[in-house]
Amino acid sequence: MILVFKHFFRKNYVGLTLWPFIFVKEPVYKEDSILINHEKIHLKQQSELLVIPFYIWYIGEWLLRTVLYLNSYRAYQNISFEREAYAHEKDLGYPDRRKPYSFLNFIFRP
Repeated sequence: MILVFKHFFRKNYVGLTLWPFIFVKEPVYKEDSILINHEKIHLKQQSELLVIPFYIWYIGEWLLRTVLYLNSYRAYQNISFEREAYAHEKDLGYPDRRKPYSFLNFIFRP
C-alpha cells in the first residue's frame, strides 16, 4: 500500500518503506515506477528478515559505515539493502524474481 505522508522526509528523501507500507513525500511520487520499485525491493528485504531484524541490521550497518566513512550520507548509500535496491531499481521485474537474501551480495564493495 502506498501512502502520501510529507512529515517523514528530510531534504532529498522522497520515499520510505515501513513494512507493509510505502510512504512517499508527494502524490506525484506514487507514479514514479523506479522509486516504487526501489521501495518494493525494501519490502522484500524486510519480509524475509521478519521486519524487526531488518531494522536492527539496517541501523547497525548504517552506524558501522558512518564510523568507517565519517559521512552519514555515504554510509546510507553503502548499506547493503540500499546498494541492492539502487542496483536493481530500474529493473521492474526484479522484485518478483529476486532470490532471498540477495542483499548479502552487496555487503562488501566489489
